[in-house]
Amino acid sequence: MDINRLEKVSAYQWRIEATQGMHVPAIIYASEELIRDMDDKVYDQVTNVARLPGIINASYAMPDAHWGYGFPIGGVAAFDADQGGVISAGGVGFDISCGVRTLHTGLTAEQVMQHQQQIANVLYKNIPVGVGSTGTLHLNKKEMDAMLTGGARWAVNRGLGNNDDLQYIEEHGCMPDAMPEQISEHARERQKNEMGTLGSGNHYLEVQQVTKIYDADIARDYGIKLNDIKISIHCGSRGLGHQIGTDYLKAMLLSAKDHGIKLPDRELACAPIHSAMGQRYLGAMRGAINCALANREIITHLTRQSMKNIFPDIELDLLFDVSHNTCKLERHAVKGEMKSLYVHRKGATRAYGPGHSSLPAKFYNTGQPVLIGGTMGTASYILSGTETSMHEAFGSACHGAGRHMSRRQASRLWNGSSVMHQLADKGIMIRSPSMRGIAEEAPGAYKDISAVVNAADHAGLAHRVARLEPLICIKG
Repeated sequence: MDINRLEKVSAYQWRIEATQGMHVPAIIYASEELIRDMDDKVYDQVTNVARLPGIINASYAMPDAHWGYGFPIGGVAAFDADQGGVISAGGVGFDISCGVRTLHTGLTAEQVMQHQQQIANVLYKNIPVGVGSTGTLHLNKKEMDAMLTGGARWAVNRGLGNNDDLQYIEEHGCMPDAMPEQISEHARERQKNEMGTLGSGNHYLEVQQVTKIYDADIARDYGIKLNDIKISIHCGSRGLGHQIGTDYLKAMLLSAKDHGIKLPDRELACAPIHSAMGQRYLGAMRGAINCALANREIITHLTRQSMKNIFPDIELDLLFDVSHNTCKLERHAVKGEMKSLYVHRKGATRAYGPGHSSLPAKFYNTGQPVLIGGTMGTASYILSGTETSMHEAFGSACHGAGRHMSRRQASRLWNGSSVMHQLADKGIMIRSPSMRGIAEEAPGAYKDISAVVNAADHAGLAHRVARLEPLICIKG
């Protein structure tokens, strides 16, 4: 990106003034190096979002921002329904409620390395993974509707999760006001056999070692110590979420003219929040959020069963589960007045600061755990939400490293088998059904996650707490 097109507010904040139909400015949080590395399409997309009706404060891009469908991945925008605000399927994305959950294990690195191959094999055997992967659950219409309205609570009630987990999941494991009737039969058909599956792409299950503590006090409150072993799960709403995105992007594009909306980009197809179309999408999207929450809960259940085969006394308590790729109705301060806003986060993580009423008591004084997923072979991070983020970007932070190149480019540069062996030489064991998938997700295909996290920390979006490095990765 041409840095001369931006106004430097600080070392980690860059501004694009509102011009040419923009209702608000655009703000990019990143270091100068990360800005220069961003595709020019990020500039186009973050400014196009600023042209949508009813947008509040600014259109934001996180430090991991890269080109996406409609919104940039790493894009954040909030809309006021009472000021003609819209909801955009492109502002949520196709993998609705893709997110990360992290589990405590109580294990040591020595224990894991002694059983590394056994752990990798049993997890790979028991967690369905890959394109079109299916699980042992087969949902009929009644069970599908129950899952779409119940989320992780439905899974717990089915004996596929722990009740104690619910307090450490966004929305306590269940997004209210889902409307299963607004989800197409095709979307349902795609999902009926996919519950409890990781899928493909950048989704994974990792066994990770805590290799650095940045804030000992918050780490202690989070239950994190140096050399601890954690397990992180990264996945979303699978085929159902993707189909909902596909269905409603088409429908919103067709209805835009009826609502008098002039789209700056076809991919930003949207509808007024108060319209019938907007309400239908909200109801369907909330169902997909519940699907993702249930999916991660079931995978956690399978992980617990698998690990008990090797470590009978292991518990795997949940640290936290947080989504990206959502639109949620939230209360935020705008010019000193609290307002209800529809906050789109696409490839961005909610990062509520200390004292927020929705946080579990355990995190009330520290802020929400912000789980930043790494790429296969690189570090992940745990951060905490900040008060600054609540004022700067509606309580939002980055969600990962962000792609540096497309999957097609990566598969041309790397060979999956070679990547797998290179990681093995570093002590990282990979299990995947697809050598092409490994090539597409090679660490070099992504930005430097440490630089991304440092930028988020310095910008005040989230505060670094701990660094985790992979020992085992089950990859789609």
